[in-house]
Amino acid sequence: MVFERFVEIGRVAYIAFGNDKGKLCVIVDVIDQNRALVDGPCSGVTRQDINFKALHLTKLKINIGASARTGTVRKAWEKEDISTKWEQTTWAKKLAARKRRSELTDFERFKLMKAKQARNRLINVEYGRLHKAARKAPPKPKKMKTGAKK
Repeated sequence: MVFERFVEIGRVAYIAFGNDKGKLCVIVDVIDQNRALVDGPCSGVTRQDINFKALHLTKLKINIGASARTGTVRKAWEKEDISTKWEQTTWAKKLAARKRRSELTDFERFKLMKAKQARNRLINVEYGRLHKAARKAPPKPKKMKTGAKK
């Protein structure tokens, strides 16, 4: 398994914590081994230096030059259609689902609980039916070993 997500110019990253937590940005330049210059004109991230520990690298990448201006980054972002590509990833879908679950009201949580109970009831009934049918079926004959010499 070869590592494919490198810290490189043009790599799209997810900001894990800090003021811009939950936003996407692009690595514009590498300052040193701990920090990078990032910009996110389409996601609301101002041009700033940020610690690598606060970044989670995505598989998305855009083609820009080193220390590209904000306008250049914006054009490349829109050309590559990064926002929609991000929304289609399972990572973004999990984050959206977690956000949706955290915003549920008491009644919505109750309805979700009842829906899960109904689903599990159907699964258990079907499992019981299949298990009962399997118990009633005659046992399969054992296969004879071939090639055994006495």
